[in-house]
Amino acid sequence: MSYTWPRARPDAQWIPAGPLAQFPDVAGDDGNLIQPRRCDAKSLPGCRILHVPKTDPSKAAEIAIPAGAATSPTEGQDLKDQVLVFRYRDRMHAVDHQCPHNAYPLSNGTAFDIEDFGVVLSAALTCPKHGWSFDIFTGQSDRGSYKLPVWEIQVRDAHGDPWSGSLRSGTLNGETVWVRRRQRIG
Repeated sequence: MSYTWPRARPDAQWIPAGPLAQFPDVAGDDGNLIQPRRCDAKSLPGCRILHVPKTDPSKAAEIAIPAGAATSPTEGQDLKDQVLVFRYRDRMHAVDHQCPHNAYPLSNGTAFDIEDFGVVLSAALTCPKHGWSFDIFTGQSDRGSYKLPVWEIQVRDAHGDPWSGSLRSGTLNGETVWVRRRQRIG
């Protein structure tokens, strides 16, 4: 037993979010994340929502999104311990589902590029409730000192090893997306 390293916290567990091939890229349109999009000749929601209890991540479960849903199935419910996973501009992202400003489901929001004079600096997600935006890499809000928790994300190959391929290549062979709460240092 090592006394120099603390034990891993229970909320540090990696949770499978689903096959990479079932995450359509939500870039290129103005629809909200939950709206269905074409992906592998199927119509799939643009995101996935998982309930991951902080005290016991092993009890994580996907929240079903009804076929053709235009708004979040969790609207008006407690969004605590939910993570929103989506693909934007060929990168996977995972953030808390709940807007930290007004507890509204961010799956109803729209992803967009943060630009300055035509140069893309980052990407963000807008909460449609009050129009606030959050950087999907840092979580920082465009107003006030609110910060959206950003989760760690990992793509693994069919053997469970970290995958280093490109999402742009289009050749997917059983890769899966995994998420976990971002670890705090200290």
